[in-house]
Amino acid sequence: MFRVRGSVLPGVLSVLFFLSHPVFAQNTRIESFAKAKKLAASAYEGHQTTFYCGCAYREKTVDFAGCGYVPKGNPDTARRLEWEHVVPAENFGRSFAEWRDGHPACVTKKGEAFKGRNCARKMSREFRRMEADLYNLMPESAETNRRRSNFGYGMVVGEAREYGACDIEIADKTCEPRPEIRGDIARIFLYMDQAYPGRGILSRQSRQLFSVWSREDPVDAWERERARRIEDLQGNANAFVR
Repeated sequence: MFRVRGSVLPGVLSVLFFLSHPVFAQNTRIESFAKAKKLAASAYEGHQTTFYCGCAYREKTVDFAGCGYVPKGNPDTARRLEWEHVVPAENFGRSFAEWRDGHPACVTKKGEAFKGRNCARKMSREFRRMEADLYNLMPESAETNRRRSNFGYGMVVGEAREYGACDIEIADKTCEPRPEIRGDIARIFLYMDQAYPGRGILSRQSRQLFSVWSREDPVDAWERERARRIEDLQGNANAFVR
């Protein structure tokens, strides 16, 4: 160990502490998706607008009047508000052995083994915290949330409008969001990849795309306010939103 006149160098001590106590800015307070959804609703007070289409909502109902949204399927489904995982739960969930392979404790009352999300929720605290991370949750119509599914983000050829005036294209398992939220998406992916390393959240190609999106759509006042509110609720900052 390095010493100066019998004392440990402060800088060396700090490095040694960091190496033996790695610190990641991740969610350590919220441990259920159900609780996260309730807290997320409070974080959006005064800015109750869906993410992809910019429609106003109240409590759990989306209002199409001011955003030009036209439902493609069941209008009741389209009006129902859901909380969208920007980084799909399945994408990071598959990095957990409990999701892929199950666990001896993941058995129904009838003795049937199960795996996937429910097993990961039951057995892994880290999965529960990732699933409940408020930075990764956005309010959206159930119709577009389910249509996006777990597809990746990217550019789609053409400007088809499946949902009236809503500027979103979904084709070939790719979702192209409106330009005004591309930077938000990029910074969420960058945050999740940093906060939960080793979970395969960002590929090299995706990182390149999101770096471009983050530059083209810089942080705005609402994104900054949203991050401040989430930090108050969750206890950790998104270093990419400043």
